[in-house]
Amino acid sequence: MAQTPAHIRPHRLDKNEIDKNFSELHPPLSRSEALIEADRCYFCYDAPCTTACPTGIDIPGFIQKIRSDNVRGSAQTIFRENIMGGMCARVCPTEVLCEQACVRNDHEEKPVEIGLLQRYATDPIIDDDTQLFERAKPSGKKIAVVGGGPAGLSCAHRLATLGHDVVVFDKDEKLGGLNEYGIAAYKTTNNFAQREVEWILSIGGIDVKNGVTLGADFTLAQLRKQFDAVFLGIGLGSANELGDDLDSVPGIENAIEYIAELRQADDKSELPVARSVVVIGGGMTAIDIAVQSKRLGAERVDIVYRRGPEQMGASPFEQNLAKTNGVAIHNWLQPVGLKRHDAVIEIELMGTELDKEGTLKASGESSVLEADVVFKAIGQRLADEKLGNELKGFELQYGRIVVDETQATSIEGVWAGGDCVSGDDDLTVSAVQHGKLAALSIDRHLRS
Repeated sequence: MAQTPAHIRPHRLDKNEIDKNFSELHPPLSRSEALIEADRCYFCYDAPCTTACPTGIDIPGFIQKIRSDNVRGSAQTIFRENIMGGMCARVCPTEVLCEQACVRNDHEEKPVEIGLLQRYATDPIIDDDTQLFERAKPSGKKIAVVGGGPAGLSCAHRLATLGHDVVVFDKDEKLGGLNEYGIAAYKTTNNFAQREVEWILSIGGIDVKNGVTLGADFTLAQLRKQFDAVFLGIGLGSANELGDDLDSVPGIENAIEYIAELRQADDKSELPVARSVVVIGGGMTAIDIAVQSKRLGAERVDIVYRRGPEQMGASPFEQNLAKTNGVAIHNWLQPVGLKRHDAVIEIELMGTELDKEGTLKASGESSVLEADVVFKAIGQRLADEKLGNELKGFELQYGRIVVDETQATSIEGVWAGGDCVSGDDDLTVSAVQHGKLAALSIDRHLRS
């Protein structure tokens, strides 16, 4: 982040206070707490919670094993369907997935805390580096996985267990994708993202090549010649722009880039933070950058979103988290002008509303906000300008790769998953499922 003395500077809070602000958002359950919570499950025969889980974890099954004090068996039930069950226990919006489907909601009771129970089961396995899976007999096949995020790691691990050799190519210094670089620091502490990556790789049969980029250091054509199959989990590498030259105003920052800087910082008190911050956007990234700015010491943080709270990509829980951290959320407003006056950015806002056809239009009401820094968190797109010709031949929809129900693309021998494919919700848990489905499809293809 560009620094402006007196307005954007480190040490707004002392290190001890910042360390406290970035401690665990949800502390783990103790054994007694886990047993009590597990006992609240009705163990429904039709398990609507399992149906709501994108990876299809047998939720009553793993909770029953916790109830009988079989934590290892519980973890195996989880990891069999979701190899990143530890991270998903921390970052999944369970309040709109499995926990929303919990039948206790029908009786106006608190749902079973499935996410915390999942963490209770999975954490000891990763902490102790316990290997739960074995590799099958070597197949003699070799698969390239491009992208070491949730989709790529899920695909690589499943392929390795099936006996195939895998090479993971990743542009970053560390594997993990957005789990490492794009999630609020208070959601995953104590270097958990990398500990989970190391545990996943410990299955064996997975080689890693870091710091290499598709389209710059190697091509898809080369991979198709050198490997028996290719999986693309390349994510979305470019941030959307505000348009109308608004991005060129000094002080407009990319929220994803600052979150990555924050996640990699050894001492968060050394990070520059503005006195007043405005965030444009309504998804999880907008909430993450807003709450973290507040916890770093920003005095005022405002989120501006052009639609209502029901249309926000951030869940009601995340929206409430922002509000309880002192963040103001302004709905039905969009920026139409940005001007910099000395060290302050003046944001001209226009009110919005929906017409009878449901189309967003200007309401005619206008207002102004001032900030030292404006973060844009309005989504991402495929980095097509960086990929060059690598997207040629793919069927695309809304700028993302089209896949079938097995995650196969329109190019023979190439599968894809995660944020780079069309038609999904950009969740970690969904990316994990994409990788798993692709690995099973690749295995069937190679063995046939």
